[in-house]
Amino acid sequence: MDKIKGRGLIANWCDQEHVLSHASVGGFLTHSGWNSMLEAICNGVLVICWPFFAEQHTNCRYACIEWGFGMEIDNNVNVKRDTVEAELRELMEGMKGTELRAKIMKWKQVAEKAIKPRGSSYENLDALVKEVLLKNYENN
Repeated sequence: MDKIKGRGLIANWCDQEHVLSHASVGGFLTHSGWNSMLEAICNGVLVICWPFFAEQHTNCRYACIEWGFGMEIDNNVNVKRDTVEAELRELMEGMKGTELRAKIMKWKQVAEKAIKPRGSSYENLDALVKEVLLKNYENN
């Protein structure tokens, strides 16, 4: 604790989405869970993925390979502090980070469009609710 005194904060819990929405956040080291990925996209924050199980590996693959706004830490090796630091420096200061930043901003725009009225997410949720309500209504 003395090492970070005056330079950092260790908290038991914080509102992750609130933190990610702050303008000073340039990158996010994440396990790549679904909510974390959505929050990163919606806030235009680059990710360093460190998946462990379940959907995290799939989310990581999409972020890093298919959608191009993240970097992956290889979980098949003993990850050292230097590895995390190198990834973080590349993300924040390197050419790759510059490329990824342009891509995450495009994905942020896609997400913003999807949640607006008549957007894909808005319409699909509306259709799901109507389907559930109609089935419930018809069965009664």
